[in-house]
Amino acid sequence: MSEGESASVPTGRPRSEEAHRAILEATLELLAEVGFSALTVEGVASRAGVGKATIYRRWPSKLPLVVEAFGGLPGMEDFDTGDLGEDLKKMLRSYIQAFNASALSAVLPSLAGERAHNPELAKLFEPVSLARRSPLVRAFERAVERGEIEPGIDLELAGDLVVGPIAVCLFFKGGRLNSRVVGPMVDLALAGIRGASPGGSA
Repeated sequence: MSEGESASVPTGRPRSEEAHRAILEATLELLAEVGFSALTVEGVASRAGVGKATIYRRWPSKLPLVVEAFGGLPGMEDFDTGDLGEDLKKMLRSYIQAFNASALSAVLPSLAGERAHNPELAKLFEPVSLARRSPLVRAFERAVERGEIEPGIDLELAGDLVVGPIAVCLFFKGGRLNSRVVGPMVDLALAGIRGASPGGSA
């Protein structure tokens, strides 16, 4: 291999990675601006400054492109303080801060509305959504191991009870999420969870 050929090897990869990032960023920008239904591969290509073929070499359609772009947005961070309540409060305050400071505040409502009547999107979105909330479940698993809550509690349901008020605020009340609600929200949810009797009748 000549010196000129050797020098040319590493130059293509940064351009490819740069194009990849530009495509994902353009996808998030357009999702926030026009929503999922109006987003097109052509629009993303134009915003990212690439050809459509560049996008289709990486993603077969806009669905996996959108899901990958969403997956790069901030999710829940895992905190392990030794106390379930503190773990959840730190986790949710951090999440709300990231939510309000990123495209997540516009993109999440758009995708949540679309997945309700788009089975293909829902199928691709589900594993990403589960992975993003896994720190929440792990916090409850550690609490069971420490004896903070009784074994047998449905941990997925317990997680839903904790974050449910955030969904209500986001989808039904509108406006920005406020971290001041986190303390009372977690305390009330845990009071109910700790008072629940696994296997008891409703």
